[in-house]
Parts: sequence; structure tokens; C-alpha cells
Amino acid sequence: MSDSCCNPNDIAVQVCHLNVHLGGQHILQDICLDIPKGKVVAVIGPNGSGKTTLIKTIVGLVPKTSGDIHLFGQSSLDKVRPKIGYVPQKIAFDRGFALSVREFLHLNHPHCGNFLFGNRSCHRDTDLIESIPELQLEKLLDRPVAGLSGGQMQRMLIAFSLAKSPDLLLLDEPTAGVDTPGEQSFYELIARIHARHKMTVLLVSHDLSMVYKHAHLIHAINGKLCCSGTPEAVLNAEALKEAYGSHVSPYDHQHHHHHVN
Repeated sequence: MSDSCCNPNDIAVQVCHLNVHLGGQHILQDICLDIPKGKVVAVIGPNGSGKTTLIKTIVGLVPKTSGDIHLFGQSSLDKVRPKIGYVPQKIAFDRGFALSVREFLHLNHPHCGNFLFGNRSCHRDTDLIESIPELQLEKLLDRPVAGLSGGQMQRMLIAFSLAKSPDLLLLDEPTAGVDTPGEQSFYELIARIHARHKMTVLLVSHDLSMVYKHAHLIHAINGKLCCSGTPEAVLNAEALKEAYGSHVSPYDHQHHHHHVN
């Protein structure tokens, strides 16, 4: 992490003196951080600390008040948008949403044409999922999107985001809606995807044990950047107290101590 923009050749995302005001509140204050290319980087912090706002600002869904964001050395998001995959924390599909998983994935696949308007150029299911076998979507292709479980929905959204082979994948709480036994396997899935596709992964997470195991670098925020570094450097009592204050939950402490001490 540096206070100013670094060499873009080595950095996927540079956030420089970022401020975000929403609804009259100062959500993010003078955030400066770097996301190195090819690494798994986690953003942690208590509820309401601005983690999701940071991710949404990076992908252009929330306007910044001041500061600079560079993606692959570009200040214009439009120029690099095809390089970015984004999986939000939660998407609520109405039960009347008629598309199947297959049809939904067709919407973003570069080789399938405009599926919904009659171009059925993508004839094989392997055209949709051959590059991401880890996601195990074959048996879900005919299921209605609105009927998927939380974990199934997240896997489909990751597949959707990976369809155009992005260089940067942003995941906002990727295990939201996933039951506790499935969280570990889900993070292992993300690690396999990272290893297979050699992309940069930026994820927001509340699970400090999984962050410790899988992230190369951690940024802890609570309105401002509290600390950055390796999991060993950040996931210690002093650093966590700075980021979480009195809001550190016993859940986080238990997982942290189990994996670090």
C-alpha cells in the first residue's frame, strides 16, 4: 500500500485518496490502497465499515466524492470494463423471473450471440461452462434462476462474471446466503478459480479464518484504511482492534485464534 499511485504495470487496482459521501454521511475517508496483479486480496472490517461501498465505487456503481481510482493504469472505467467481473453480495430474483440458468449464462457469453432475441449460436452447454468446471453447473442448467439456493446462485453469478475471461474478479461477500458447512468449500472453489485463470481477485469477507488461509494481502477498513499487509501482519489482536474496535465478534476471534495461534 502506498500513499500515491504506483507503477500500473504491477497493480490491477489503485485507489488514491478516495472519499465517498452518501446520504450526508462520510462513508469512506482518504482511502489509499493497491491491489497487485494476480493476487487474492481481501477487504475486511466490521459491518457498516464501507467494504461494499468500496467495491461498488471501484466498479462504478457508487460515485466517488473525490480521489482517484485506476484500473490497470486507466482512470476511465469504460476502457477496462471488459476486463472486470463483479459478483454482488446478493441479487434477489422475483419468483416470476422466467429465465433458466442456461439462458441467464447465455446473456453474458461472448460466443453465444443474442440468445434472447433468436440467435441460438451457442449450441453446446460446454460453450457456457467448459472453462469453469469447478463450478459444477451442469446439473443446474435447466433450473429456474429464481429457484436456486444461495450457494447455487453465487456459483451461477461467478460463472456469469467469468464468461468473458476477466483479468479482475471482484466478489462482495461471496458466501452470503451459503450455509456454514459450505463456506470453506466455497473459498476453496475461489482459490481453484484463481489458480486456474491467473486473475486478480478482490473479495470482501467477514470470515477471517478463510481470509487467513486464502488471501495474499489484506486491507482492513473502518471508514478509513486501518491497516494493510499479509494475513500474518493484519490478523493479530492489535491490528484487529484498530479495525474492529469493540465490534469484533466472538465468531471472528474464535476463527482467528484457531488459525493464527
